[in-house]
Amino acid sequence: LEVLNVESNRFNDTFPSWLSSLPELQVLVLRSNAFHGPIHQTRFSKLRIIDISHNRFNGTLPSDFFLIWTAMHSIGKDGDQSSNGKYMSTRSYYFDSMVLMNKGIAMELVRILTIYTALDFSENEFEGVIPSSVGLLKELHVLNLSGNAFTGHIPSSMGNLSSLESLDLSKNKLTGEIPQELGNLSYLSYMNFSHNQLVGLVPGGTQFRTQPCSSFKDNPGLYGPSLDEVCVDIHGSTSQPSEMSKEEQEDGQEVIISWIAAAIGFLPGIAFGFTMGYIMVSYKPEWFINPFGGTKRRRISTTRR
Repeated sequence: LEVLNVESNRFNDTFPSWLSSLPELQVLVLRSNAFHGPIHQTRFSKLRIIDISHNRFNGTLPSDFFLIWTAMHSIGKDGDQSSNGKYMSTRSYYFDSMVLMNKGIAMELVRILTIYTALDFSENEFEGVIPSSVGLLKELHVLNLSGNAFTGHIPSSMGNLSSLESLDLSKNKLTGEIPQELGNLSYLSYMNFSHNQLVGLVPGGTQFRTQPCSSFKDNPGLYGPSLDEVCVDIHGSTSQPSEMSKEEQEDGQEVIISWIAAAIGFLPGIAFGFTMGYIMVSYKPEWFINPFGGTKRRRISTTRR
């Protein structure tokens, strides 16, 4: 038995570890059932596609969980496959069709290449850190761990997944930075880090600059040129723009204070001038008339005599 697909049934059981006794099993699809409980380390030496998404599996995955998944380490190691797919024969395809999540879209795949590798643990209840041994799966094309409760940092060992095309880590509780090593994965055309607690500089590289804004949504601590190119105001501003904004605000406040000071000095002067004018016209006070106007009035009256 090479392919086992029981998706979209009502199976309610723990993980069928006994399947590891099937020496030729290469494709295992358990998605959309009611499987539950933890998954213990199981030897799948030839497994190349595993989809256990949309179940209720839980618990943690040991750090060496993927250590013995040797078929995903290097295709062609067993000598029955061509690692580069150059010489295709009828045996190079699985004739079973299946639905797999690839690049954020559920696709029905028909006649899948036997060198194709995918791992989908999405929409379960896994917790704890992502095993660092995931970096051993160098031939992996699709990795989907979204919709769980994984915590801790994204393993930098993911930078070893040189064949990876699609990476979905969204809707977890991941912290820390996105490993800069991911910026070197030339085949990585789809990625989703949204709805986590990631911070720090987003890696450079064309792959990150071509992602939609939604791939980084709800990670307020992320920043960097790559993010600035693909989205605006999706998260908090970077530290440098914040400092510039603060300086501009301080300059504006200084200008306002200067105008207020000028107004404080100018308005009382005007008020005093109007007050004195009103007094002169209405009351003609002697304390002002005598020094400035009294002498002239006496001269006029003497001349008339």
